[in-house]
Amino acid sequence: MFQGAAQLNLDSKGRLAIPAKHRDELMAHCAGQLVLTADADGCLLFYPQPEWQPIRDKLLKLSALNPRIRALQRRLIGYAEEVEMDAAGRVLISPALRGYASLDKRVMLIGQGNKFELWDEAKWTTQQDAELSFANGELPPELEGFTL
Repeated sequence: MFQGAAQLNLDSKGRLAIPAKHRDELMAHCAGQLVLTADADGCLLFYPQPEWQPIRDKLLKLSALNPRIRALQRRLIGYAEEVEMDAAGRVLISPALRGYASLDKRVMLIGQGNKFELWDEAKWTTQQDAELSFANGELPPELEGFTL
């Protein structure tokens, strides 16, 4: 289970060093075999290969005759790239994916249970400021009665 936020830097070649606390788990779970893809929120989704496979299979079984489904398939499957952690625990993020998510140097790696989100640091901060304000009482029904 991946959780927590890590502020990281991409190197000049677009490589991301996976934090040590996640590196061992990724090696044990998927031998460093990962899939990166584009998310509708403008970040990248970062899956261990075994977690991505059933998602991809479900998406491919959906009818491409529906334009919204086809658009989702294009984004998630079309941008999906298989990557492998190198001996130093780094992954190379392609120019296409870096461009999609506007990744430059400073990034945030956010654990989301079975996957990670990878955000441009400035976009992450803006997104957090905008989406976490429930000031107008717009709490989703699923969170009614939820306490921490």
